[in-house]
Amino acid sequence: MHWTKRTLSSMNRGLSRRAFLKGGTVLAFTPALSVGLNALGNMAAAAPGELASDFLHITADDRIIVIIKHFEAGQGPATGLATLVAEELNADWDRIETTFAPSDNQRYANLLFGLQGTGGSTAMANSYMQYRQAGAVALARLKAAAAEAWSTGAENIRAEKGVLSYQGRSASFGDMSVAAAALPDSPAFAEPPLKSNAEFTYIGRPEVLPRKDLMGKTNGSAVFAMDFRPEDALFTVVARAPKFGATLVSFDDSEARKVNGFVGAREIPSGVAVYAESTWAALKARRALVTKWDFSAAETRSSERITADYWRALEQPGPVVADKGDPDAALNAAGVKSVTASFEFPLLAHAPMEPMNCVIQFRDGKVTLWDGCQFPGALHGHLAKIFGVEPANVEIITLLAGGTFGRRANPTNDYQAEAAHALKTSPDPSRPLKLMWTREDDIQGGYYRPLFVHRAAAGVDANGNLVGWRHALAGKSIVLGTAFEAFVAKDGVDATVADGITDLEYSVPNLRVDVRNVQDSSVTVLWWRSVEHTHTAFAKEVMMSMLAEKAGEDPVAFRMKHLDDSPRHAGVLRAAAEMAAWDGPRKDGMFRGVAVHKSFGTYVAQVVDISLNDAGAIKVEKVYCAVDCGVAVNPDIVRAQMEGGIGYALGAAMRNRITLEEGGEVAQTNFPNYEPLRINDMPDVKTVIIHSKENPTGVGEPGVPPLAPALAAAIHEATGEWVTNLPFVGQGVKFG
Repeated sequence: MHWTKRTLSSMNRGLSRRAFLKGGTVLAFTPALSVGLNALGNMAAAAPGELASDFLHITADDRIIVIIKHFEAGQGPATGLATLVAEELNADWDRIETTFAPSDNQRYANLLFGLQGTGGSTAMANSYMQYRQAGAVALARLKAAAAEAWSTGAENIRAEKGVLSYQGRSASFGDMSVAAAALPDSPAFAEPPLKSNAEFTYIGRPEVLPRKDLMGKTNGSAVFAMDFRPEDALFTVVARAPKFGATLVSFDDSEARKVNGFVGAREIPSGVAVYAESTWAALKARRALVTKWDFSAAETRSSERITADYWRALEQPGPVVADKGDPDAALNAAGVKSVTASFEFPLLAHAPMEPMNCVIQFRDGKVTLWDGCQFPGALHGHLAKIFGVEPANVEIITLLAGGTFGRRANPTNDYQAEAAHALKTSPDPSRPLKLMWTREDDIQGGYYRPLFVHRAAAGVDANGNLVGWRHALAGKSIVLGTAFEAFVAKDGVDATVADGITDLEYSVPNLRVDVRNVQDSSVTVLWWRSVEHTHTAFAKEVMMSMLAEKAGEDPVAFRMKHLDDSPRHAGVLRAAAEMAAWDGPRKDGMFRGVAVHKSFGTYVAQVVDISLNDAGAIKVEKVYCAVDCGVAVNPDIVRAQMEGGIGYALGAAMRNRITLEEGGEVAQTNFPNYEPLRINDMPDVKTVIIHSKENPTGVGEPGVPPLAPALAAAIHEATGEWVTNLPFVGQGVKFG
């Protein structure tokens, strides 16, 4: 890392994002780079004798450094985990700093995964007690040190905003750091008491705690993976197959050699790595390559053909993953009113604003990777295997990531492994390598939310009570054939693709769900924000709105009477309906729909209001959102994540789809034809957080699932048509 700090000021020959910000209107309050997240190394080393643990370091000069084991891609764990420590420590929030933890599965494993990683909205859920206990242990030691210095009992020491006091004496936490660290271990330090919820001063505080990553992101001092470009690095892009499953036959770099700055081209497992002195030169040289591919094992079907094959798969018997009662008999009983519907969901790209990239170096038998790394625990051993070194000789330095939505966590560690192979075959492996993907690379050849089809039938009796539900779905499993299969699948069946339906929250005496894991395509699929709940929630909640209409009942009242066994579902539904004045008068030309869903342990209900103009175009005007995520550690972050999830879901539901043309090539390339949500599309969002004493659950993903089905119900109210295939524009719905 000898070159790290000196290259920050000179990493770009042109005008960088950071240079622009520092040279612009924010110059007056630009702080030092060390403010906020320490992005260049994982941890500030503790000085000899200072109080330090796996999660916390208190320096003698009063810096309180919280070590964050989850990466930061905008979802707020750096601030959230720091809040937990500050709460139990009685620290001064302004003194708190954060730094990313090193890659270490022993100390920093996600307790819900068994290895170090961030995903599934688990950061707060798995770390809530860990970080509170870290703060409490540190405070117990500090109080004991002060008590010893002042000849009194620890119970007499007061701690407030980073200051210890007793009978007119006072000392900062930093003043007592070394003495506290020197104390012998004691049972009093092992499990000190934690605060009750009523004693919280930071957790759940309604006013906004300034985010620890905010200033650096505002003034340009924060270092994202994209920003990090060592001065002596080779820049590398990869020419990949134009069809999934194709393999390289040969390549010719004769024309590429004419590009100024071109260094070389080498075959690697994913294609041809092109090396140059700049990203631009590498891209230009890649365009000049002549490649030949073997398509004999490639996916050559169009999306339409794949979808048709999935529908045919549903005609065959499949594994039953939920079975209660006799839904066939229930649906065929006299007087039962039934609803049947089919649903189609396209492939979806993650499309984060920062494409995949990383820096890798191999020197003196040690591998170092700088990356916005979502799953270092899974990557650590993979890199060790590629380079033939012991895992102890691999260091992963986590930088900020400009979005992910699941893309940076995949079973193959695709882009990091690609960088490793590119470095091993580099024309000059002594130089660090900067791997860059373009957005076109990722949208056309990355990993997608799987394509799925559903067929459902459900019925109500004369009193509007659900009597039976049958549900079948087909699509590609993300985990089958990967290292995750052993932890998720049972007897070769991945039942998680039906989560949200197999655990149906609505009271129904007869339920059957069967799945088809169709694994015959080489199209790569991956977790996408809220994973299977993106399609199961849509199918389930649209069915519930259809059933309410069939029963002649109000959609909210119909849901409420079937939620007797799920009070938290009912609580958010009631709160969203009350906030939206569901039972009140409607504005002329305003139409609305509702949905409620639980994902990742969090309950969310949304009411969507839309208008319809004279040209028949829909405008999403307002979304009322209620969320029950247990204790809301940082309410402002909870609201922000609900708003972000709603916007992300709306853009996908309105317009987004990845389609394969006949022959197997992806039709979409970049934002012009895989269009993100526009600012004029974003509705006004009102969020209410349900007060709860339950331990916190996640908020990064659960805001996504209810939006699309609530919007579908609003569109039905406005037009009389049920749209059951996504995206809406593909079914003739106009937005304006």
